[in-house]
Amino acid sequence: MAFLNTRERYGSLSIGLHWLMFLLLVAVYFCAEMRGFFPKGSRVRADFMAWHFSLGVSVFFLAMVRLIARLFTPEPVIVPDILIWQKWLAKLMHYSLYLLMIGMPILGYSGLNAAGKKVHFFGIGLPDLIQTNKALARTIFDVHETIGTIGYFLIGVHALAALFHHYIQGDNTLIRMWFKRR
Repeated sequence: MAFLNTRERYGSLSIGLHWLMFLLLVAVYFCAEMRGFFPKGSRVRADFMAWHFSLGVSVFFLAMVRLIARLFTPEPVIVPDILIWQKWLAKLMHYSLYLLMIGMPILGYSGLNAAGKKVHFFGIGLPDLIQTNKALARTIFDVHETIGTIGYFLIGVHALAALFHHYIQGDNTLIRMWFKRR
């Protein structure tokens, strides 16, 4: 398997990043959901949130790598060809997922700064993006949480679309992003 994309398949870089980011997003959502089971101020809750922040920053950096790779390598062709409205919906979905993977970490980072908290990336303190502003922090966190809920929907529809293309339409949409069998 080629490292970079070809017209036939995604390369190992794109495939590896896709599935690594899937696992990271599962972990990010898991940490955010688990914190609710522990009281505010507890060490376990703080640990879940620290992991949520660090994993979120990881998603941001890997999304940037994916975006650069996507800009400079070809997109594999879907065989057999799909309908034009499906192509447009796929583009809209991919843009939405990139906005999610890039925008959510920026919102989370900004929200923490606005709340007067430092952002740590696996224990390393990161510089502040904005000044403390508690009212702005609450607004940012409300938007962050709303978009996070929308993210569940986007990820679910993305997965269902891949399964639809594979099992109903019989095209190579899913196979292009799956690990090649030897």
